[in-house]
Amino acid sequence: MKTPTPPPKPQASPSARPRRGKAAIQREQRLAEDLQPAVLDHSEELTKPAAQNASSGMKGATEALSAQDFFDYQRDFFERSIMFWDTLRQRANNMLEHERAGLPPLLDFKYETLLDARSFERPVNYALLRITEIDVHCWDDCVDPEKPPVIVVDPRAGHGPGIGGFKRDSEVGMAMREGHPVYFVIFFPEPALGQTLADVLHVLRRFVEEVAQRHPGKPPVLYGNCQAGWAVTLLSADCAGLVGPVVLNGSPLSYWAGESGVNPMRLSGGLLGGSWLAHLTADLGNGRFDGAWLAQNFENLKPEKAIWEKYAQLFTNVDTEQGRFLDFERWWNGFYFLSREEILAIVENLFIGNQLERGLFQICQGCTADLRRIRNPIVIFASYGDNITPPRQALGWIPAVYQDTDDLQRAGQRIVYLTNPHVGHLGIFVSAGVARLEHRAILESLADIEALAPGLYEMKIDNPSGDPDCHKPSYRIRFETRDVEDLKTDYPQEAFERVKQISTFNEALYRAFVSPWVQSFATPWTAEMLKWLHPMRSSRYVFSEAFNPWMRAVSMLAEPLARSRQPLAPHHPLIERERKAAEQVTQALGRLREGRDAAIEQAFRLMFQSPDLFLSVPGTMGKTGDGGTGRNKAD
Repeated sequence: MKTPTPPPKPQASPSARPRRGKAAIQREQRLAEDLQPAVLDHSEELTKPAAQNASSGMKGATEALSAQDFFDYQRDFFERSIMFWDTLRQRANNMLEHERAGLPPLLDFKYETLLDARSFERPVNYALLRITEIDVHCWDDCVDPEKPPVIVVDPRAGHGPGIGGFKRDSEVGMAMREGHPVYFVIFFPEPALGQTLADVLHVLRRFVEEVAQRHPGKPPVLYGNCQAGWAVTLLSADCAGLVGPVVLNGSPLSYWAGESGVNPMRLSGGLLGGSWLAHLTADLGNGRFDGAWLAQNFENLKPEKAIWEKYAQLFTNVDTEQGRFLDFERWWNGFYFLSREEILAIVENLFIGNQLERGLFQICQGCTADLRRIRNPIVIFASYGDNITPPRQALGWIPAVYQDTDDLQRAGQRIVYLTNPHVGHLGIFVSAGVARLEHRAILESLADIEALAPGLYEMKIDNPSGDPDCHKPSYRIRFETRDVEDLKTDYPQEAFERVKQISTFNEALYRAFVSPWVQSFATPWTAEMLKWLHPMRSSRYVFSEAFNPWMRAVSMLAEPLARSRQPLAPHHPLIERERKAAEQVTQALGRLREGRDAAIEQAFRLMFQSPDLFLSVPGTMGKTGDGGTGRNKAD
């Protein structure tokens, strides 16, 4: 695959220019920094303090330090410590408050509920919302009736809904500012009893039909974020002719693809023995799979950022970063559940089976997903800084579905991909700079994309001004033709086939001999106990005064400190030494993580890329994982 030329780095604009079109929205002044993209988004760190003027009288790092310097630093360190612990206390209280409120969606827009699938004949924990107001402007002031509606679907990846719209500069905000009617698909914390993926997809189809009826002649644009991408893709294959363009943001569709030494998550299913562990976890949860386990897996990808750097940066800049830290953590720590049937279907068909790109994903009896049925244009937004959904996983399905460029053209399909050179996974959804440039460019180019001839294209944005708030013709969009063959990458397909076989064998054993016993001992009491004791919750709740009475003293000290605090200059010599020491710890933890990932790669190669060893495993005799179940050989 050809590496795109990195676009210019977005520069913050003190004020936004008026939008073209009928929507009459007055732009508010935007902050120059993005919301903290949390532990996995390594491309956008918390804002570093500004350089100090030479007239400040601060000593350089090489000058001798006086006793007063040490005293001032100790005072500042103590004050920051109190405020740091108080921030963790506030995070814990926010989590408890959100939990008591029923974990409502964290949308920064007013909305109304159109359909609640919990009341359907076959209930599902989904609902369709209509965004009614943005920036104190109501629906009639915002919406251009000539533009197609946009349906944003958030992922069920452990967290609650809202990543696509929990701040103004987001996918929801950009779509509304561009005059599109916006609808948002949310889900509730608890799945319906026995809820399946087929139930979810049928409900999503009904939501699309509802929106299409409200806007005759304007097929809705589907926005799928992360794991919602495969759901939107399946929906497009099932709703041919009903929907318009599909936008997949950081969405993995080719689960086995990836780069050796860079994307170890794809190997975890093999080393853990397949899907039986997810089944066990759901059984212990009394038929529910706790999404906190998925969030913990994300943090384990880069633990140096999850357990150290995120908190080190908060401690260093606690005066300025507390608000952004709490805003993001409010969403990051709201964990939702999936049903046992859902998580097993996801793990077996996607993470381990990779059935979607091969045309083997069975939605329900007699209905198998076929991505070749999709006729509406597909827009793929990926980033080379994304270690959760790297471009190979976002784009690798294309050569698996279409043999070559001619095959894609004969199918009459238009696929456009756009890449960012550095932004992390969460930055694709929450970065203000990305929302105001890439997402706006996608929305403004929908008509051009639909007018393209069948083929594969890379979307390039030429923005000489560097202003993320500009509109056409201040920036220019180019669609450069690409070849499907260039997207083909090599990976050990036979090894992943062996993983699938072992997973099937282990799952059959667990389902027959262990699962009935685990289910018989699991009760709502034990499931609730495991929920509250989960490390992703207990490590947060412990800082609330509801669980830790000592935190009341921290709260009493923090309030007067915040009012009278006089922080040291950011370039105080001891502050700089502290920052360098924190960076050294981050680097040391990073080296440990790299060693762990290398060991995972080596273990995977030893276990699954060695046929002699594999053939000795019971249940796999005579199976060599021909790797020929892919669509290319079938064609």
